[in-house]
Amino acid sequence: MARIVGGIAASHTPTIGFALDKNKHDDPVWAPIFASFAPVAAWLAEKQPDVLLLIYNDHVTSFFFDHYSAFTLGVGDTWRVADEGGGARDLPPIAGHPALAAHIGRSLMTDEFDMSFFQNKALDHGCFSPLSMLCPHERDWPAKLIPLQMGVLQMPIPSARRFYKLGQALRRAIESYPEDLRVAIVATGGLSHQVHGERAGFNNSEWDQRFLDLFGRDPEQLAQMTTAEYATLGGFEGAEVVMWLTMRGALPSNVVCKHRSYYLPSMTGIAAAVYEPEQGDIEPGIAERHRQRMAAELDGIEKLEGTYPFTLEGAVKTFRINSYLHRMVEPSHREAFLRDPEASFEAAGLTQQERDLIRRRDWRGLLHYGVIFFMLEKLGAVTGVSNLHIYAAMRGETLEAFQRTRNAPGALYSVAGKGSGDLAWDRGESQ
Repeated sequence: MARIVGGIAASHTPTIGFALDKNKHDDPVWAPIFASFAPVAAWLAEKQPDVLLLIYNDHVTSFFFDHYSAFTLGVGDTWRVADEGGGARDLPPIAGHPALAAHIGRSLMTDEFDMSFFQNKALDHGCFSPLSMLCPHERDWPAKLIPLQMGVLQMPIPSARRFYKLGQALRRAIESYPEDLRVAIVATGGLSHQVHGERAGFNNSEWDQRFLDLFGRDPEQLAQMTTAEYATLGGFEGAEVVMWLTMRGALPSNVVCKHRSYYLPSMTGIAAAVYEPEQGDIEPGIAERHRQRMAAELDGIEKLEGTYPFTLEGAVKTFRINSYLHRMVEPSHREAFLRDPEASFEAAGLTQQERDLIRRRDWRGLLHYGVIFFMLEKLGAVTGVSNLHIYAAMRGETLEAFQRTRNAPGALYSVAGKGSGDLAWDRGESQ
């Protein structure tokens, strides 16, 4: 079974990445940052975790307020560095662990956390600023990464208690994963700072030290605090330290602090700490019962003939073709497809199998490949094929045979708004 080897707490201010990229190791202003992170990097090198589950918040780089979720788990297979306005840092992408991420996602939903999921989004300094200081990365990274993005910038946000409970659920998720993996939980953010308004530049080192004390020995007290209390004591943006409670919740009550440091160079209190759990072996019966709970929601669905649930694993595996078909909602994309399909396929990097499935309008084949139905619907709308034609093809029937099973056999429709599609349906053509 997978097990948690420990937890890391680290600030994620962009100054950390700046100090590294500008080679400020010997600069007296920046050297304390390197001194703070060196023991943490050494701990990681010793423990050699297979996976880092990294808790961070995006700084309105890859996530925007047209869709902003509280808890968003990254399930993709690769994570690249975000361009935050001045060009992306010169860091290699880091591999994800989609299988563990999907298991964690199912487990958290079982524990009634209404998760969002993402892939193919770049990660900003909230992730890569501390990560680049913690791990060697000349060509590749020594571990795989699962990012957990927290929506802490737009009020309301979850309570500190909810972040803590999420950590407890994370522990159940990880420890019930059947593969033998070593996982380290990395929590980022803080410490005290405020970057907006007339209070910009606020710091409270006394509170930072008290927070670190309580974090190790009495996280329950921190879980009882309100967002307003965190903002009062540590600055409004400093309230993001509630994310640390998720890491703390993933560890047992008794932990050993292996390293702790603090430095306030400018705007943000920079901390780095390592905590190891005091615990014995995981009881296999507990993990097995949790896996059974996870499986209960879809238990028996495999008996439904001709039914293919769209899963996190499938979403990662077939992201490219689903993304290509989803872009049919963009006029320029669908016009390029209709004008020169082969050039459009090439630009999107579709495989030969994916191209062939689209060329032949192989609706059943597309579905079996892993394309969700609602992308078939969009392709049908663009190419003048009604929903009824697609339904019939998936059942292996002619349109006429399928229509005889309907209460209104003459109805043909699509999601198409306007265009030439209706002409094809009126002629009774199917593809």
